Amino acid sequence: MGCSWRKTLSFFLVFVPIYLHGASSQEAAPVGPRKPFFERLRRLEEQFRRFQEVTWTHLQSIASNYNVSYNVDVRFRSLAEESQAVAQAVNRSQASVQGELAQLKAWVRKMQRRGRKVDTRLRALDLTLGERSQQRARERKAHKAQRDALQDSLARLEGLIHSQGARLAALEGRLPVAHPGTAALGPALVPTPTQPEELSPTSLKLQRDRQELRAASEHGGPPQDSSAPLQGRREPPASGSHRVLSGTAPKDPRQQAWSPQEPGEICGVGPTLVFPNASTKNVVFLSPGFVTALRALSFCSWVRMASGRLGTLLSYATEDNDNKLVLHGRDSLLPGSIHFVIGDPAFRELPLQLLLDGQWHHICVIWTSTQGRYWLHVDRRLVATGSRFREGYEIPPGGSLVLGQEQDSVGGGFDSSEAFVGSMSGLAIWDRALVPGEVANLAIGKEFPTGAILTLANAALAGGFVQRANCTCLERCP
Repeated sequence: MGCSWRKTLSFFLVFVPIYLHGASSQEAAPVGPRKPFFERLRRLEEQFRRFQEVTWTHLQSIASNYNVSYNVDVRFRSLAEESQAVAQAVNRSQASVQGELAQLKAWVRKMQRRGRKVDTRLRALDLTLGERSQQRARERKAHKAQRDALQDSLARLEGLIHSQGARLAALEGRLPVAHPGTAALGPALVPTPTQPEELSPTSLKLQRDRQELRAASEHGGPPQDSSAPLQGRREPPASGSHRVLSGTAPKDPRQQAWSPQEPGEICGVGPTLVFPNASTKNVVFLSPGFVTALRALSFCSWVRMASGRLGTLLSYATEDNDNKLVLHGRDSLLPGSIHFVIGDPAFRELPLQLLLDGQWHHICVIWTSTQGRYWLHVDRRLVATGSRFREGYEIPPGGSLVLGQEQDSVGGGFDSSEAFVGSMSGLAIWDRALVPGEVANLAIGKEFPTGAILTLANAALAGGFVQRANCTCLERCP
């Protein structure tokens, strides 16, 4: 393209001087006869101008094309240099990647070897753990079997202890002291077995002694003995949910209560709380309540009912359950029965008809989560017992503990039909199960069991008509 442009330019440079010389010679010639020639020259000049314009336009387009082609060449050269640089960079990257791949392969092979070693160790550890888990499972089974055996032995031992305690109380009750002006105690209550059992020689002797005492009492001859006279007892009713211990009620009306002059009167048991009516404002709080979870419980108190029904003795409510622990009776229940509730809706119905005579009675309700055993003692004697009641359960801490009212919400929701009307004295709560000897000593005022977590010293009157009385002896309380 550069050669053609040079040829065209040289042609025009030769042609233009020739043309200019011819034109000047024609102008110097005469004008007349040469007019057609000038016309033709003018036309040639015009054609030349047009040709010159076309040529100039053509030259401009050639120049522009040349510039474009030059720019394209420059661009091609720069692209070639860039491609060369890219190729070199790619080569370097490939070399680097290949080196890194070689290192990665070596690292992978190394990790594979380590992985195989770790797998071998894991398999060995798995085998060891499997053997240990099997050994622990066998140990757990053995421990469970030992624990079950211990629990069975403990349950049998507790049953034996309470049975012996009941028999001891019966023996103590059969031996009244001979005092002038003192009433003789009637025959003691003896446990009634739920199943036929073989009688031992001692049991046969006890039955013969009881028959002799019955005969002496019917004939007016009081038996002689060295123990203090106790309050008379009535026969408790049977209950289907637990074993009930029964006996014979004394016939002498003087045996129904202690006389103020008798040496067996109830004295020195502490303050007395008197609930005069069934108002829902009559409430007493025990503070601080249960500060730890309880897996066993003993509730003991002297109680005198002023009405012909049993109200609520104790109510413990928490945020998730307003009947975590309740001892309550109401108008709709069988007269003389009370519901012993632990973690509503589980409960047992306890017979307390003995308390309806308007006299002072000592009661102890005992429960342990070991096999869910529970016992009810009234005036030292075992009245009811059972098992499988809230076995393994824990009474949680942090609730509201109330005397005399049944809570339907924490610290409130009282109902007058469930209110307690009467008097309480010597109330105490333990976080363990008292044994029969402790119950008997507590009932006769011989010894106060250690470890009480709450007593009436923790009582706070919330209002209403509840009165606190300090009586030297309970028979002298209003």
